[in-house]
Order: sequence, then C-alpha cells, then structure tokens
Amino acid sequence: MARKRPEHDPWAEATRHLKSADPKLVPLIEKVGPCTLRPAEDLLATLANSIVAQQISAKAARSIFDKVSSGMNSPWRPEDLNRMDDEFLKSCGVSPQKRGYLASLFEIVRIGKLHLAGLRDMGDEEVIAELTQVKGIGRWTAEMFLIFALNRPDVLPMADLGIKTGLQRLYKLDEAPSLSAGEELTRHWQPFRSVASWYLWRMFD
Repeated sequence: MARKRPEHDPWAEATRHLKSADPKLVPLIEKVGPCTLRPAEDLLATLANSIVAQQISAKAARSIFDKVSSGMNSPWRPEDLNRMDDEFLKSCGVSPQKRGYLASLFEIVRIGKLHLAGLRDMGDEEVIAELTQVKGIGRWTAEMFLIFALNRPDVLPMADLGIKTGLQRLYKLDEAPSLSAGEELTRHWQPFRSVASWYLWRMFD
C-alpha cells in the first residue's frame, strides 16, 4: 500500500522566519503546529461571514453563519442573493444592524459595483479601500478578509482584541499595546505578520 504523501505546507517559510526572528513565538508555534490558513474559494460567503462575526464569539458566529449558509448554493452567486431576505436572516439569529450590512453588501455585489474576484489582484490597502466603501465594513473586517480569504501574508490587525491581548500575554506587558506600540513590537515579524497573528489567536483555543 502506497504511503500517503504529506500535505505541502505553504507557510513553512513563514514559521521558520518567525521562530528565528522571535524566540517568544517558538513554544506557541511548536504547540499549535503548522498554520492552516488557506485561500477562500467563495469570497462572497467569506465576506458575509466576516460581517456576521463582528463583535460576537467565534462559536456564536459559526452557529449563525451555518444557518445562513443553509439557504445558499455553494459557491454563493449574486443571482441567488434574493434568498437572503430580512425574515430569513432574522430567523438565523442575525442582528438587525448586521442584516442591514448584509443587504448593503448583497446589493452592491448584485449590481456589479463590487467585483470580489478583482480583489485578488489588488494590493492590501487597495482591497481595504474598496471594501470599506460598503456599509458596515470597516478596516477590521477588511483585514480579516485579507488574512482569511486572500491569505495576504503581512497583515497585522491591531484593532482586534485577540491580537492586543495575545501581544500583551506573549510579551508580558502590563496592558494591551496601542496600535503604534503593536506595530513596533512586531516589526521583526515582517513579512509574515498574518501568520504570527493566526498563532496569537490560537492562544485562546
């Protein structure tokens, strides 16, 4: 019987760099194992999931989004978005504010004002500028999209509570760092701050 070939690790170089650049990350990386970030095929669903996940726990977000996804084909298509009416989203547990955000996203995609596939060819700041034109999508949501959908390697989402808390714990700080302090603390992680951020989130699993 032929042996199963091990899966290629696209982040092997990143983890080698991070372990070399920052000894404090070594125990965390070795405990968690290889980074499992992979590009998303369904960009619309991923962006909608980012909106649903705003300011709620990961467990709650998964539960709600599983219900939302049950009403859609895979991959999500703009022509199917009429299934996502207000009553359906309400029944899934989506808050009124987020229902408004999703409706805004669906409309801008449906009329062709936002071409999600084109985001793959844009720079990080261009993607953020494009996405934050959509009601309810701020920099945090756009950065989550860069990391989890497009797998951009060097994004540091300093507005994220998990990242702030993770940095505080990692470096034994008296308080969570500010944006500028976080940038300075993690400069040596470049060009793989997305991967380091992913490991910081794993602290809380």
